Amino acid sequence: MKKIGFDNDKYLKMQSEHIRQRIAQFGDKLYLEFGGKLFDDFHASRVLPGFKPDSKLQMLLQLKEEAEIVIVINSGDIEKNKIRGDLGITYDVEVIRLFNIFSKIGLYVSSVVLTQYDAQPATMAFQKRLEALGIRVYHHYNIKGYPSNLKLIISDDGYGKNDYIETSRRLVVVTAPGPGSGKMAVCLSQIYHDHKHGINAGYSKFETFPIWNLPLRHPVNIAYEAATSDLNDVNMIDPFHLEAYGETTVNYNRDVEIFPVLNAMFEKLLGESPYKSPTDMGVNMAGNCIIDDEAVCRAAADETIRRYYAAMCDAKKGLISEDELYKLELLLKQANVTVDDRRVVAPALAKEEATGAPAAAMELPDGTILTGKTSNLLGAVSALLLNALKHFAGLDDDVLLMSPDVIEPIQNLKVQHLGNNNPRLHTDETLLALSICAASNENAKRAMEQISALRGCEVHSTVILSPVDERIFKRLGVNLTCEPKYQS
Repeated sequence: MKKIGFDNDKYLKMQSEHIRQRIAQFGDKLYLEFGGKLFDDFHASRVLPGFKPDSKLQMLLQLKEEAEIVIVINSGDIEKNKIRGDLGITYDVEVIRLFNIFSKIGLYVSSVVLTQYDAQPATMAFQKRLEALGIRVYHHYNIKGYPSNLKLIISDDGYGKNDYIETSRRLVVVTAPGPGSGKMAVCLSQIYHDHKHGINAGYSKFETFPIWNLPLRHPVNIAYEAATSDLNDVNMIDPFHLEAYGETTVNYNRDVEIFPVLNAMFEKLLGESPYKSPTDMGVNMAGNCIIDDEAVCRAAADETIRRYYAAMCDAKKGLISEDELYKLELLLKQANVTVDDRRVVAPALAKEEATGAPAAAMELPDGTILTGKTSNLLGAVSALLLNALKHFAGLDDDVLLMSPDVIEPIQNLKVQHLGNNNPRLHTDETLLALSICAASNENAKRAMEQISALRGCEVHSTVILSPVDERIFKRLGVNLTCEPKYQS
């Protein structure tokens, strides 16, 4: 069984208490920039076993009477239909999804801010859609020379041009569908306006990674660099914190680079800066809740390997540069791991060599390794899914869950009518066929009841899978990697 390395209950308690302390530090209001994912934080749950994907959301629920949420989206991301990679949906759709989820669980979402607004056509259409849903919308504009032209930025022609977002609660959580949305600028603009209105407001930042009180080259922090390789984020020692306190802490390059500008902004807005370092700005308590460092290190190293495999496949598809791949290779070396440390790789490759066709392997939570091979009826990963469900249901390997009489009409539909060249069933078709069989086949029913047991399993395919199969594994919560080659 995978070891738990993180105390989630302790985290919820410590984090909410620390945020309350930070609110009290400023008096009237705190703008809290939420980096990363407010929920569905599967990266954190993978590298910190025991961290629940909705932990940050649960923490906010403990503060819901004091908190309101402002969602920020960059107008440029709307115009180019930028997609959130892990979910496969555009940023504007994600904004509405966030609004609906927050509202449904009782968190107050006060507004949406369109940053870098210039009356772009798609952005204006999105605003109408938001307003039709009863959502208040505000505009923030480009400021020439941002972030270095402080004289202009902190003036009525800079932050003063932005709409003043009406807020009513002490804690204002500023979140976004992805990076580069302008969350920090929204927070600082609000502080400028609040100062003019006689409101004592402050700013703080909540980023789970890198974890400031872990070593620079700790596997968890290396895994963060691997996860953000496309952003060119680099973990580094916070030089301002070291100079101010003589303590070594970890931050990342963008925050360290922008801190002198932020510090000057705080001094001009508030009279003096409340912070001596980028680390001071943060409120993350995750590092204090690790209870098994060995388990966390193993999990983080596994994540770095998975990220490397994903990058190799993306390079094969022409989606990333060689430089990004080289960076991930370097991170693997820094984490002191190789692809051979992923336990499902060797069995999958051995199965492919033995059968002469694409194959796949799965590691179950108890360490058991299962394999799947390509057949006339099923692709390798579809066969692997059925083998895993039979294992979890306690069924013998030779038990037939689906009759060829069920599979063959689906194949005929695919090839004869839908124009597919490959008659073998993909994972979604396999699960649908299994669900149909479960109505009359007790073994198929028992297998279907085990689908939730797949969450957290590790899978490796010897070929790049179709987008359909990749999406199914994501939805099942299975950690998938593929060899960087296509099925011939």
